[in-house]
Amino acid sequence: MTTRTILLVEDNADDEALALRALRRDGLDACVEVARDGAEALEWLNARADATPGPSLPVVVLLDLKLPKVGGIEVLGAIRRHPQMAHLPVVVVTSSRESRDLAACYAERANGFVCKPVEFEAFSEAIRTVVRYWLEYNVPPPVSVGD
Repeated sequence: MTTRTILLVEDNADDEALALRALRRDGLDACVEVARDGAEALEWLNARADATPGPSLPVVVLLDLKLPKVGGIEVLGAIRRHPQMAHLPVVVVTSSRESRDLAACYAERANGFVCKPVEFEAFSEAIRTVVRYWLEYNVPPPVSVGD
């Protein structure tokens, strides 16, 4: 069986630690990879998308918006333009509550937009719920989609 992967793209060390802690507590059957800026995320994703055969893409990308080097909206746009990643689930997890960020993310076809709760338990539950959905409940499109 192939190990399922979640890509967490987060530059804030505290938010990264909280997300990883929440996912460990939930005992999810997945490996969590972390990219700490947009360029690192795109490099990681492109290496997997372009490898034939090679490591598979993550089940879901949890993407922060305010990232160094390449911003989250630009990362999302690059994912959507790549033929092998066009249907990759991307959920924006951000502290931004600005309507223009929300609109820009959905314009780039984000699969979801989650405002980071400030309180740890609420933050943990939000992360666990999003990941659990993509790991346990979502039925992905057939492999031929986008070919």
